[in-house]
Amino acid sequence: MAADGRKHILAIGGGALMPREAFPLYCAEAIRLSGKAQPKMCVLNTAEGDNPATTQRFYDRLAGAPGEVRHLALFPMPNVADPEDLLLSQDVVFVGGGSVANMLAVWRVHGLDEVFRKAWEAGVVLLGSSAGGICWFEGGTTDSFGPELRPFTDGLRLLKGSYCPHYESEERRRPLFQRLVQEQTLPDGYGCDDGVALHYVDEELAEVVADRPGARGFSVRRGSEGMVEEAALEVRFLGA
Repeated sequence: MAADGRKHILAIGGGALMPREAFPLYCAEAIRLSGKAQPKMCVLNTAEGDNPATTQRFYDRLAGAPGEVRHLALFPMPNVADPEDLLLSQDVVFVGGGSVANMLAVWRVHGLDEVFRKAWEAGVVLLGSSAGGICWFEGGTTDSFGPELRPFTDGLRLLKGSYCPHYESEERRRPLFQRLVQEQTLPDGYGCDDGVALHYVDEELAEVVADRPGARGFSVRRGSEGMVEEAALEVRFLGA
């Protein structure tokens, strides 16, 4: 649980395991926010269908974690008797990327949409990358439905607004997100490049952080004249 008694979410734009030669900065930041010397951390790769290779990669990258690392798989059935008990007992929960639409459909079948709200309200530090960043918002842009990017409007709604990962690293993301906000298919929101995260404390954006120098994040809103207004955000680098 968070050391300050507040609710924390880190929504990462993609590629969240930097640096590759050391313990990932975002995981270190989440552990810091938890305030625990020996935190319990759980990883979910539902968005990739619980690909065993991806799960093993997380275990390899988190081998230097100061506490216990576990994973929750839902395919072909939950790997624990009580997923709710597991998630609510954690200090940090990391959600990986992939198909946000498929992930949330599976979560809802297993009742994890409500479990995640309970975990958030209890102070479990939540973080995720790409699909694991979109899921906390009202919606965003996704390739869950095919190679052409489309809007996704069925997020968990723990946070207001919309979210676009890979904002600058994938050339189609930025123009589509701006058009969807302009058309009001998606509400006003934020676009984050790979490595950039929005850090929410309770329901408010507290700061924007990055695990690599030079990565950028933007606010995107529909202005009073119906035109899209994009503004660069101040970003704090988590490294030395």
